[in-house]
Amino acid sequence: RGADRPRALYVYAIHTRTTDSTRTTRRILVVFEAYPRSAIKVSLHEACITFHSSLMSSLERALSYHTQQRAAFKEALFDLLRIPSISTDPAHAADVRAAAEWVKTHAIACGMNATMIETAGHPAVYAETPPVAGRPTVLVYGHYDVQPPDPLDLWDSPPFEPVEKHGNIYARGACDDKGQMFMHLKAVESWMKSAGAPPVNVKFLIEGEEESGSAHLPALLKQEQARLAADVVLVSDTALFGSGEPSITTGLRGLAYCEVTLTGPNRDLHSGVYGGGVDNPANALARLIAQLHDEKHRITIPGFYEDVLDLSEEERDTYQRLPFDEQAYQDALAIGATRTEEGYSILEATTARPTLDVNGIWGGYTGAGAKTVLPSKASAKISMRLVPNQTPEKAAALLEAWFKAHVPPTMKLSFTALHGGHPALVDLNAPALRAAAQAMEDSFGKAPYLVREGGSIPVVADFKHILGLDTVLLGFGLNSDAIHSPNEHFGLDRFHLGIETSIRFMARLAEDAA
Repeated sequence: RGADRPRALYVYAIHTRTTDSTRTTRRILVVFEAYPRSAIKVSLHEACITFHSSLMSSLERALSYHTQQRAAFKEALFDLLRIPSISTDPAHAADVRAAAEWVKTHAIACGMNATMIETAGHPAVYAETPPVAGRPTVLVYGHYDVQPPDPLDLWDSPPFEPVEKHGNIYARGACDDKGQMFMHLKAVESWMKSAGAPPVNVKFLIEGEEESGSAHLPALLKQEQARLAADVVLVSDTALFGSGEPSITTGLRGLAYCEVTLTGPNRDLHSGVYGGGVDNPANALARLIAQLHDEKHRITIPGFYEDVLDLSEEERDTYQRLPFDEQAYQDALAIGATRTEEGYSILEATTARPTLDVNGIWGGYTGAGAKTVLPSKASAKISMRLVPNQTPEKAAALLEAWFKAHVPPTMKLSFTALHGGHPALVDLNAPALRAAAQAMEDSFGKAPYLVREGGSIPVVADFKHILGLDTVLLGFGLNSDAIHSPNEHFGLDRFHLGIETSIRFMARLAEDAA
């Protein structure tokens, strides 16, 4: 221990009594800080080589375990997909809780500690690997709840009886988000069962209300702030740019979701007796909706664009370089032409510009045959996708003010802001993003594109505002996976690529932090 003693003996003693490579390297660095650089240069270099070699050996074991367990991993996912955990339907409350119990039990079987966190709505599941001081910590977020499967008659197979066809898993939740969330559970299992532990600390927060607005999640994040402490959040609830095209999502749009109802007469009326003398709520609502866009397909609400963060020229150049086939896009949707906000490409308009769309409209008689009524009421559900600097609260308030200013005197207006979420942009220089990009390149054999996505994951902004954490959006879906639609599916190849990439991400993040 004196200044004249050989240093190698002390370094060797630390290394041989510690099984965790990452922690060893950190201890070596602390010990060496007290010594002259000339005395430690060779030993420090050898220590780093030892750490890298040990980590790579563990990585290969984890990847090999995944390869051996591919069939078992698929069957376990099928078990989860059989649970109809439809969070928005009160009739399925017991199924939602059953799915939460299943996830908790499975996390324990993977080698983690796990528990349920009750909320005022559906429960969340928290799980963690046995913590090791000095390691980076990754918080994996996902959701076990799913969208309603309607219309059932358009499914080729029952939505909660998963089947494998043409290399895809068909079931509600296969891609959104059970399949993608499950990739990370199996990545952790691969580390736990082959190497004893992942090279990073991993925590999971799997909620049961994402498909119904995550109403209770912000309160849960505030309540569990200490337990959810981490260095970065990892989310897989997004899509690749295309089949075989690796990509990482760097931006998400926000959402403001509203419902509007116009009420005219006090009951449905005979259209022959009253038609022409009483204003029709369905006609009035259609007139109002038609006024919400101008001939350039811009939204006409005053003040709607004043907070919009527009694309930079550099960002627009990046969009131009993406391998996008507009004709293939139209063919896949069976449409003869596209319509975008004037001056913006399809990719720009669908990922980085705000929108307003009617998601449902109803009123009067819609059954089989004829019933000549003038409806008493007509309603519509309207969503606005938002871009950075816009907020769901302001967007909903602007829409409500617009309807109040334009509703005809023949109608009474009812307006409800149902739920929303803030847009998000990812720091392109974050170390975790670089680790994810390298992990994806290792798995796919080519570097990923960095792209924005048009969908919304409100919790990403909540993680930043409440926990102070940035998020890596490492998705493996495809826009053609029919999420929220009949015949939702998820490619088995992408399911396994996701597990492999998650395994590699943990190794890369540990190596970069060493």
